[in-house]
Amino acid sequence: MKERETIPDMALRPFRDDGLKWAALLALLVLASPVFADEAFVTSQPANALNIVDLETSKVVATIPVLGKPAGIAVTPDGRRAFVTSPDDHVVSIIDAAARTVTARIDVGGGPLGIAVHPSGGTVYVADWYGARVLALEAESGRITGTVETGLSPSGLAVTPDGRLLLSADRDSNAVSIIDTGSLTKVGEVRVGERPFGVTIDADGKRAYTANVASDDVSVIDLESRTVAGTVKVGKRPYAVALAKGRAFVTDQYEDTVSVFDVASLEPVARIPVGEYPEGIAASRDGSRVYVANWETNTLSVIDTATLKVVGEVPVADGPRAFGAFIRRTQ
Repeated sequence: MKERETIPDMALRPFRDDGLKWAALLALLVLASPVFADEAFVTSQPANALNIVDLETSKVVATIPVLGKPAGIAVTPDGRRAFVTSPDDHVVSIIDAAARTVTARIDVGGGPLGIAVHPSGGTVYVADWYGARVLALEAESGRITGTVETGLSPSGLAVTPDGRLLLSADRDSNAVSIIDTGSLTKVGEVRVGERPFGVTIDADGKRAYTANVASDDVSVIDLESRTVAGTVKVGKRPYAVALAKGRAFVTDQYEDTVSVFDVASLEPVARIPVGEYPEGIAASRDGSRVYVANWETNTLSVIDTATLKVVGEVPVADGPRAFGAFIRRTQ
């Protein structure tokens, strides 16, 4: 069993040395032939690896070595590239998603954690946990083009569908920073629950949802008024939120469940048992499935959003975290 932390007070886990040698890791590398089903790009921190899961076959089709305890993940809208944060190495890795190779490692300093891609695919945003800032990187080259100050310990990031606003969940400020992407300036702040970590924006760009780790709830933010429209109690230590079929799905780290609530009424719908210590969560493009990375059981759970039941488990490398938008759309 991997030791659980009480809450990521450093947000960077105390990792054990499980003796994984580079030769063994490289032996796991699978160079898959081109695939056309959507894929999950799952970061595994202790394994220093990125697992690529074919979501049609529910099988790992490639494992890419990524140094520095990879945590955050974001994929460009066209599916060409993935970007991975490695807090231990202060690096963002750029990955050619089709070739399954790391094409660049960008030293950004600080503690890169959350990451998001602008809808245009041209800019990548990186949360610097230690520096209380967000960096903007040119997606093609990885060149840093600007920075903007946030609250303390910025964690999850999300961009509105129109690309105008970037949200940063500032964990140790109990707030969400609102950033204008055009000028890269902070234009607002919304106070939310205690220790917000993951943040997700709906497809209409009207509401955002933060998983508040210390208050065991989700804050629902109205982006037009920049106020909290509601608060929903969920399980213990919520980590991140996915949206599908008019419902929010929330990973409850300390209860090994996913809490589900209706986004219109904000009423609870279900509590779904998954693997141990669920963290990253994302929905398929059609909303029929939700995928959950389970840190302790080293699996990716597959939830059917119609039946609200787990319909599959995919084994992945040690310590899957998948913090961010980890679904690659290949068609």
